[in-house]
Amino acid sequence: MTNPPRVPKGINPHIPNAARMYDYYLGGKDNFAADRAAAEKIMALGPSREICLANRRFLGRAVRQVAGLGIDQFIDLGTGLPNQNNVHEVAREIHPDAHVVYVDYDPVVIVHARALLAGTDSNITIVHADVREPATILDAPETAKLIDFNRPVGVVFLGVLHCLTDAEDPWGVVAAFRERLAPGSALILSHLTDDAHPEVGKAAREVYDEADAPLIHRGHEAVSRMFEGFDVLEPGVTHVGDWRPDEAWETQLAGGEWWYVGVGRKP
Repeated sequence: MTNPPRVPKGINPHIPNAARMYDYYLGGKDNFAADRAAAEKIMALGPSREICLANRRFLGRAVRQVAGLGIDQFIDLGTGLPNQNNVHEVAREIHPDAHVVYVDYDPVVIVHARALLAGTDSNITIVHADVREPATILDAPETAKLIDFNRPVGVVFLGVLHCLTDAEDPWGVVAAFRERLAPGSALILSHLTDDAHPEVGKAAREVYDEADAPLIHRGHEAVSRMFEGFDVLEPGVTHVGDWRPDEAWETQLAGGEWWYVGVGRKP
């Protein structure tokens, strides 16, 4: 693993960053020594890389499912550093001209996403904004250019709402997007939980206390509340390996009990 050759303006490479730690879990190289050190502490607690891979596989399954419902425009919130099977890649297996707006507040993510998207078609863009400010995202010129809110939209909150404290109201954030969505729109959501491992969860949160964003584990009831106003598709809000696995072995992936995931549709 090597550091990126330049540190973008406004970045402190000495403070662990949640997106770059996630990149390291997935085997990426866009991270700094502080990120790797913090990630190694988390990995010592359990199968962190497998946990992240399971979440990534859910993203592919869920986007494919939603695209199969006829939805061809997506907003991916807290997208993180580019990896394999990004939303536009999966959606375009079904809709070759799908529109996708990626959103993140991390300058490192923005730099890498813009480099990745350079030279691609104009139906994909990245918005530099914070998910805690939904109106900024919903009213951004880049969003207005690509997303028609009079038609169904797929909104993706993949592993981002557990970085918001209760005071920052993740339920209200989801509701703000829901209010702008047309009937038939879809919500794709994954959220970390420590229901099965409370002591390990406490240790993990202590590591993230030193990072740039907290880690807030939530239980099934709290995560299910995020789907208010949506009809939750079968099998409901469940552990990641149990959500429509492509292969039987996905239900056995280590660490699947750390995620609650679901897909809802606005009636």
